[in-house]
Amino acid sequence: MSIEIRVPALGESVTEATVGKWFKQPGEAVNADEPLVELETDKVTVEVPAPAAGVLGDILVKPGSTVAVGSLLAALKDGAANASAATSGAAKAAAPPPPPPSQPKPEQVTRAQEGGANAGAPPPPPAALKALTEAGLEASDVHGTGRRGQILKEDVINAVAAAAARPAAPPPPLRETPSAAIPPNAIAIPEAQATVVMRDVRLPSPANDATREERVRMSKLRQTIARRLKEAQNAAAMLTTFNDVDMSAIMALRAQYKDVFEKRHGVKLGFMGLFVKACIQALRDVPSVNAEIDHDDIIYKNYYHIGVAVGTEKGLVVPVVREADRLSLAEIEQKIAEFGKRARDGKLSIEDMQGGTFTISNGGVYGSLMSTPILNAPQSGILGMHRIEERPVVRGGQIVARPMMYLALSYDHRIVDGKEAVTFLVRVKECLEDPQRFVLEL
Repeated sequence: MSIEIRVPALGESVTEATVGKWFKQPGEAVNADEPLVELETDKVTVEVPAPAAGVLGDILVKPGSTVAVGSLLAALKDGAANASAATSGAAKAAAPPPPPPSQPKPEQVTRAQEGGANAGAPPPPPAALKALTEAGLEASDVHGTGRRGQILKEDVINAVAAAAARPAAPPPPLRETPSAAIPPNAIAIPEAQATVVMRDVRLPSPANDATREERVRMSKLRQTIARRLKEAQNAAAMLTTFNDVDMSAIMALRAQYKDVFEKRHGVKLGFMGLFVKACIQALRDVPSVNAEIDHDDIIYKNYYHIGVAVGTEKGLVVPVVREADRLSLAEIEQKIAEFGKRARDGKLSIEDMQGGTFTISNGGVYGSLMSTPILNAPQSGILGMHRIEERPVVRGGQIVARPMMYLALSYDHRIVDGKEAVTFLVRVKECLEDPQRFVLEL
């Protein structure tokens, strides 16, 4: 008896995914709830666990393939999850030898099948053949890691990367021409100039350029990021307004209370929680920034689900702190810390990133001085934070150095007027420069 492993339901509006890496190979023992395969959707990366203990059968879908919800991925056979390696090895030894590979089409025959390290291997799949052609390589130049030595697309990419990493061979030494061989009527060129001319005149080699390129298919997440950002630019009348904020009061607040705050709540007192609180105060005063357009209607939202942009190795994700206006500063910081950890581990769910009404993006952690963030549609506003640096400002008629930060609000001008956008930023600035407003809700 076997158990089918299928693509699970991936969330609202998600109908397909890309198969990532398999954590187990055919014939390996699997424990119940142990991850089998990674699926990459246009929103998050999810792991498909084993529904029971057993032995993984044949893998029906290779990494990089696109699969629909409900598609069959593999089968789990009956067997003890803790079967010993010796038993597994004995079973493989007793199994009959695999049948000879089917003959490839004539145009797919390469020198790799005729001899060398890949002799007898199945022909490369179309993706690998295309990669070989683009890289200007022969199959005999690539070591295949697929079944029975088949060359995969990943093998070609690795071979190209390895070739690019090798140092280039030094140019051959210049040969000196005997003076007797120079015709009497030749124009004499000084030796130093002749050397420079001969060394500088080199024709580029297209083959070398190809070996230094790497073609990688965009992930579902990256495709969605690209599509949504372009849609936001095309659909919204996007505009950005700027202001700056003196962070002296906030930094003094953190310095005074960060230790007792962390001891009491088990989380660090960061800037993001304070910015969330400031934005909520501003959104209450300027509700159009917390609204969205639905055809000919404007939907004003009297709740505050604040998206916090988090950068990961696979791209930018925006988990949402729901009902942020009903949470304490400590609860907001705990949520943000949890989202950050789960984002880095690839554990965010689709539900974590849906339903936001306003977004905050902190480019300052990467050193950004100023930027124009792009709207997270269908939201009408996004606040960009930037790095803090000491700049000269005038206070009480004196020039002093203060820790300053530029703020940028990108907004949809179809629903938010310029006056409202500027008012919103001023409210955020006032809250951050006078944190007592948080307590008094002013």
